[in-house]
Amino acid sequence: MKTEIDIQNHDHFSFDLWLTLIKSHPEFKAKRVELFSSFFDVKKPLSEVAKVVKYYDDLCNSINEVIGGNVDTFEIYLLILNALEIDLKSIQKNELVEFYQKSEDLFLEYKPVIIFENLHDFFDEIKNQGKTINILSNTGFIKGKTMRKFLANENLEQYIDFHLYSDELNCSKPNPLIFQQVKNQIANKEIKMEKILHIGDNPIADYKGARDFGFSAFLLKHKL
Repeated sequence: MKTEIDIQNHDHFSFDLWLTLIKSHPEFKAKRVELFSSFFDVKKPLSEVAKVVKYYDDLCNSINEVIGGNVDTFEIYLLILNALEIDLKSIQKNELVEFYQKSEDLFLEYKPVIIFENLHDFFDEIKNQGKTINILSNTGFIKGKTMRKFLANENLEQYIDFHLYSDELNCSKPNPLIFQQVKNQIANKEIKMEKILHIGDNPIADYKGARDFGFSAFLLKHKL
């Protein structure tokens, strides 16, 4: 699939992360549900906790895409806890911070799987032509600061000129403001809009969002 991505006729490459470059470790989500349940002393079966977690993960992703803002990670936790009949008045912010840290540790232990074939070689090819790369990702449970750690651990940080994450900008794809941030941060201000290629798996957030803004776009379809 990557051979269809036109490197020659584009000067800057913007990449989505989830289901474009990476996917979750097959055990991570189940481990996170176990951690969530034990940390907050949830009295429901793990299967029910998993169902509620997935429901609010999907819902908040949809809200972000429709409204173009960003539902905070801690807000997602509280929605889940409320649905699981945990008294929110008993929850302190420092507990949410502590849980996020444990969740990050788990995420970096059960790290995502790179699904973009020969990714380092492909990034090498782009950089060797003197062209630039950014990451542009909507976030939910996993914040941008954690994704930076993962990418550094995978020796991918060296290729990336800048990162943009929805939790850091309070703005999500396909909001044109987030694509404007890409344009603003490209060092070469002479690059024409159509020479900027955004690559992602989501037809609305990635492909239509980028095209509507004026970028070129490539819809990536992996056989997962």
